[in-house]
Amino acid sequence: MDEVFAEGLSPIHRLDPRVKVVIAAAFSVVVALAEDFAVLLLAIPFPLVLIALARLNPKAVLKRLLVVNTFVLFLWFLIPLGFRGGELLSLGVLNLSKEGVIWCLRITLKSNAIVLGSIALLSTTPIFSLVHAMRHLRMPDKLVHLLFFCFRYVHVIEREYGRLLKAMKVRAFEPRSDLHTYRSYAYLVGTLLLKSSDRSRRVYQAMICRGFEGKYWVLDHFSLRRGDVVAFSLMAAWVLWLGVLQWGGIR
Repeated sequence: MDEVFAEGLSPIHRLDPRVKVVIAAAFSVVVALAEDFAVLLLAIPFPLVLIALARLNPKAVLKRLLVVNTFVLFLWFLIPLGFRGGELLSLGVLNLSKEGVIWCLRITLKSNAIVLGSIALLSTTPIFSLVHAMRHLRMPDKLVHLLFFCFRYVHVIEREYGRLLKAMKVRAFEPRSDLHTYRSYAYLVGTLLLKSSDRSRRVYQAMICRGFEGKYWVLDHFSLRRGDVVAFSLMAAWVLWLGVLQWGGIR
């Protein structure tokens, strides 16, 4: 799995990873719990400014947003038609509810803001530095290990899936809407699960042989610079302001 945004010399890339992890977590929590549209709209510029400072490729950012909004689009077809509430528009036997549209707007704004924030803060950090920062922040060891190994082996499973799919095509497999196709994909998924389980067992045994005892040990340590403190103060002030707007009764 390529770390597309992790390499760079921008001020965002040079920030202490601990600062980025804390701000990303706080921002995601505030946005996820916010209900006021003014707060959600004001949350969008924050990651956009960070992305601009990080000088990330706009096309690569939009590509990742497209994946997220593809799933959100399905919600727009389902929630407004199945949500109970005031009728906004009638389409024969289908009624478009006002409350459903409002919920979809909230979900759209929240998901885009959180993804943009994660891209700006977490994707600009190499995975080893990110795991190191989580360890320094005293996060549970199991959570740290889960993140690291998921990142490390997801692309391995993806390559295995590609090899299995190519083997099916070499054997003249062509997907159709029939029982044979469904059975073939079921075998594909089952084989992939078996190979993943076998690989995880071998990786774990290799780690035990190398003295692994459930701890992510680090040799080098971070040190906060003046720029990190200033950046943390500014970003924390923005996130705190969003929280005050939402729950402090200030407009």
